[in-house]
Order: sequence, then C-alpha cells, then structure tokens
Amino acid sequence: MTATADQNSLYASAAAELGPALARLAHAYEADAVEQRDLLQEIHLALWRSFASFNGACSLRTWVYRVAHNIGASHVLKRQKLRLNRMTSIDELAELPDDDSPARTAEDEDVLARLFSVVHRLKPPDRQLLLLYLEGLDAEAIGEVCGLSAGAVAMKIHRLKATLTKRFHQGEQT
Repeated sequence: MTATADQNSLYASAAAELGPALARLAHAYEADAVEQRDLLQEIHLALWRSFASFNGACSLRTWVYRVAHNIGASHVLKRQKLRLNRMTSIDELAELPDDDSPARTAEDEDVLARLFSVVHRLKPPDRQLLLLYLEGLDAEAIGEVCGLSAGAVAMKIHRLKATLTKRFHQGEQT
C-alpha cells in the first residue's frame, strides 16, 4: 500500500467511526449553519492531510480529536478577530447573565439551545474540555488530547458541571 492509500484508508476509517462526532463538534464551535459546514469541511481536509504523518503513537480516536479540536480552536480565534465577541472562561461563566432565548415548543430543544449558547461563549480550551466530555471521553482520554493531567481535567469538568447546573436551575425558576 502506498502512503496515499494508507492516508485514504485511515481517513475513511476515522470518518466512518467519528463522522457524527465531528459534525457535533463543528456545531458546537460554530453557531452559523453555513460556517458550520465550512468548518466541518476544514476539519475533514485537515484530518485527511494529517494522516500523512500519523505514526500510531496514539489511538486513531485521540488523533482525530486532536486535529479536529485544533482546527475548531483556530476557527474560533480567526472568527474572534473578525468580530468583538467576548468569550469566557469556566471561572467567568457563573457571572454571565442568562440569554433570552426564543420560546421553544420542546423543552429538550430549549435546553440544547441554552447549552450551545453557553458553549459558544467559552474560550477554546474550556470549550474543548466540555465538548470532549460531552462526546463521552473520560478524564484520562481528554487529558491526552488536551495535554493536561487527568486530575486537572476532572477538576475543570467538575467545576463546569456545577456551574452549568446552577445556571440551568436558575433558568428554570425565571
């Protein structure tokens, strides 16, 4: 098999296994539907290109998430330069005022919209942690992707969950 054939094979496997997760990731990094599609295409292109240098030192899943989150974070930073959209860290999240979201007929849609509203405001490192957690990765796997210790990841996720819980309960009472 040639290098390009290996690259194509790895990409095909990754896209088949993690394609829906990549789509959710693009949705979480970008609120605009057209920009989401562009971001998803950027992720897939970067992923395919990255397999030329994939050496198997980490799992395929870890590699895919690293590439995808790096592209997502770069996208956010580029967009941030284009607009003055204030992003927040996990520590500042508790201080944010609640958004007035349009009335939704389904409670689940409202919760999801509120969650994405919060996710879109997070700084890229915090957003990355939350998205990986929501994808079902454990603290050790998230730490491997992000370059943090499992303990640091667990602590940040715990704080983020507590803050989100508080914000969502406040939203239900208003």
